[in-house]
Amino acid sequence: MPRYLLLKHYRGGPEQHHEVIPMDRWAPEAVDAHMAFLRECGRMLEETGELVDAQALHEERVYVQYAGKDAPPVTTDGPYPETSDLAAGWYMVDVESRERALEIAAFVSSGPDQHGGPMHEWIEVRQVMDDGVPDED
Repeated sequence: MPRYLLLKHYRGGPEQHHEVIPMDRWAPEAVDAHMAFLRECGRMLEETGELVDAQALHEERVYVQYAGKDAPPVTTDGPYPETSDLAAGWYMVDVESRERALEIAAFVSSGPDQHGGPMHEWIEVRQVMDDGVPDED
């Protein structure tokens, strides 16, 4: 069965359906509701046997680059790519088909926004390559 990475972005995607302010400016109860929804997604995927892993990522990050033999890595905390390019977290799923991965991603996208309505966030769906080659569906 193919594995897919369902990647959540901070306010990212091809276009915004509506404005979503950064989560650190949401009311605490709105953050709690969104996180409860994501935990429920994980529980449901665990129940179906499709969940491989799910993680939320902290917004702080650092970029690292190889600097050459015997040199310490080069690190920087900026400049950053557009905020829309930064990963917020992911689900790794092991599913029967690409269509099932898209179905799960659409459900994750429906999680509550800061007002309690569907967030409509874009979820990037990437197939994991096995031995360097994507699985055939």
